Amino acid sequence: MRALRRKLPVLLEGQRVNRRFARIVDLAAIALIALAAWKFLVAPHFFAPRFVPIPAPALTLPLEGGGTFDLAKARGKVVFLDFWASWCEPCKMSIPLIEQYKAAHPQALVYSVDAGETESVAARYAQRAKMRRVAFDPNMKAADAFGVDVFPTMIVIGRDGKEHAKWIGFNPLIEHDMAHAAGEF
Repeated sequence: MRALRRKLPVLLEGQRVNRRFARIVDLAAIALIALAAWKFLVAPHFFAPRFVPIPAPALTLPLEGGGTFDLAKARGKVVFLDFWASWCEPCKMSIPLIEQYKAAHPQALVYSVDAGETESVAARYAQRAKMRRVAFDPNMKAADAFGVDVFPTMIVIGRDGKEHAKWIGFNPLIEHDMAHAAGEF
C-alpha cells in the first residue's frame, strides 16, 4: 500500500502533462483554423490592393449563334467578361453561378468568353452546360489583352469603358459580387 501511495503522485503528474499537451494541441488547431479563415475569407476583402481603373482594350468577339460582341458599343453599361475554358474544373463550378446571374438579371451585359479553344469545342460545351451569351476567343487575343492567364477570370468594365475589377479563380459569392459591381461601376 505504501508503495502505491508513493507512485500515485507520479502517475497523476503524467496525466496532468498529457492533459496540458492535449490542451496545447487543441489551442494550436483552433489558432490554425482561425488564421486560415482570416487569410482566405476576411483579409482579402480588407487588405486587397485598390484596383486602379484602366482603359479597357478594344474588343470584338464572335458570338455563338452568329453576330459579334463589340465592347465599344457597350459603353455606358457595366460589362462582365467571364473568361473560361471547357477543361477548367473551377470554371465548371463557376459557370452555373454566372448563368444564374444572367437569368436573374437579363438586362446585364454578361458574356462568357471561351479562351484558347476552337469554336466547335466551346460551342458544344456551352450547349451541354446551357450557357447563354457565349463569345469565342480561340487565339486568346482578348484574354492576353486583359492579362488573363488563370481560369476562371471575371473582368468588370464600368460605364466609363474602363476595367474596374478583375476577379481571379472560383468565387462562390460571384453573384453577390457581380450585383454589387453592377451598381458601383
